[in-house]
Amino acid sequence: MYSKTNLTLATSLIMTMFLSGCANTAADYEPIVDGPKDALFYDDLADCKNLAEQREYLNDDTKSEALLGAGIGAVVGAIGGDTGDIVGGALVGGALSAGGRAWDTRGERKNIVLECMSGRGHRVVG
Repeated sequence: MYSKTNLTLATSLIMTMFLSGCANTAADYEPIVDGPKDALFYDDLADCKNLAEQREYLNDDTKSEALLGAGIGAVVGAIGGDTGDIVGGALVGGALSAGGRAWDTRGERKNIVLECMSGRGHRVVG
């Protein structure tokens, strides 16, 4: 099978690439509005982006999902009966679960920007 070192390295690489791809993308979202994009719009947008960035990718939800995924992965790995399978299953399960939750956080950040701009009186359409 795969060695524990190879699984650890592969899992770390996948998570690094995934989280790097997500970094700030949703917080940098510029909504489509039915109205002017004047100085007030851009001031409000900057404030809303800063607000969205407060929702971190490695939040408590992501940590919980990683722990749950690691547990499930370890159980699945235990079926193989080898310690390497258990560790590998835990690493892969944890990484996939954390990655999925981080992706959800990306959507939350975008929604924060949309709701914030709407709350400031901008007619947000998307």
